[in-house]
Amino acid sequence: MNKFKELHLKDSILTNITKAGFETPTPIQTKSIPLILKKVDLLGIAQTGTGKTAAFGLPIIQLLTDKPRIQPGREPRVLILSPTRELSSQIYDNLKLYSQNLSLRLGLVFGGVGQAKQVNTLREGVDILVATPGRLLDLMNQGFINLTKIEIFVLDEADRMLDMGFINDVKKITAKIPRERQTLFFSATMPKEIARLAETILRKPERVEITPESTTVEKINQKIIRCRKADKYQLLRVLLGKDHLSLVLVFSRTKHGANRIVDYLAHFKIAAAAIHGNKSQNAREYALNQFRAGQIKVLIATDLAARGIDVPDISHVINFDLPVESETYVHRIGRTARAGKSGEAISFCDETENEALKRIERTIGMKLPVEEFQGIPEASVRISKPQKPYRDPRRPSNSNNQNGSREQKRPKVGFKFRSSKNRS
Repeated sequence: MNKFKELHLKDSILTNITKAGFETPTPIQTKSIPLILKKVDLLGIAQTGTGKTAAFGLPIIQLLTDKPRIQPGREPRVLILSPTRELSSQIYDNLKLYSQNLSLRLGLVFGGVGQAKQVNTLREGVDILVATPGRLLDLMNQGFINLTKIEIFVLDEADRMLDMGFINDVKKITAKIPRERQTLFFSATMPKEIARLAETILRKPERVEITPESTTVEKINQKIIRCRKADKYQLLRVLLGKDHLSLVLVFSRTKHGANRIVDYLAHFKIAAAAIHGNKSQNAREYALNQFRAGQIKVLIATDLAARGIDVPDISHVINFDLPVESETYVHRIGRTARAGKSGEAISFCDETENEALKRIERTIGMKLPVEEFQGIPEASVRISKPQKPYRDPRRPSNSNNQNGSREQKRPKVGFKFRSSKNRS
């Protein structure tokens, strides 16, 4: 029996849930769906990966189908704001799955790509609009979007909005939405500025708090490996050579650092891809799809780009750099041990990161087991011909050389390797 039926969802929606392979609602879904169906405002505090999209998506679909438009129109009735392109795309795909055969029109708006296709979708009319703040404001200023008919407003990952500098954009957008609306506000953490924002846009909200920000998933086996900063690349290569690391998400603190990791691994024929804010939307989606399909084993990500990654089979999360904020550590390792599976989180800690480690242990309320990595003797490092770094095949190659043939330049790696054969 589908336990979602106990939440008083319609048969047509239950059919779609069953097709999607879901049987048992998560705690955030169990607590949120009945409240949203009562049309009250909701303040939800839950980490990424707890099932928030279905928690607000399923009751929204039911409310819209229960109350068709009084008059034909093109304006959206529901606005869902999320901080990143990846998360917006994920929400959009899930809502399409949940609303099959229900005659609801969905729209997706985000930056980093041309706006023509998005504008055409808006002109045809949408019931539910999923958007990132920047592109939404751009289209509003150009007169392509009218938010005067919004009935339900969802703000997802509000704390990431703050981190990415979108709070002022959110306030501008909120000012254009009718005051008489239902508002659903979700955040993994509640810093003071986010709490103040929630107070201004919510009316007598019901509060649902599922997982405290300091609690990590119990099934995740966590450990610290101490090493010199210069040895982190070598340590990563050693770990990735182990068979039980099947699908690995590696976190880098910076975009440049993520690129350097990919280039380093390429010299050892380890296929990896990086996703971060400097990558085009198409390149990021292509890399994520390759990772999700298991065609590449390793994905390197920055924290902001990783929001919205929902891959249930990630076996390991590796923190190449410890995060400055301890709460970020909890979000990172929560990418593994999804869908009832176990997972492992391995964090590198160099001589400059001791304070960050102390903050993390205070936040999670436990001492993490520590191992030591002394490095591999340089003479044992044997370098075969490096393979080309991962590249989106749709990206145009370099121009013709003097002989008229197509020649691709090898990117500068930034590392010097020496094998025992070449040492004098």
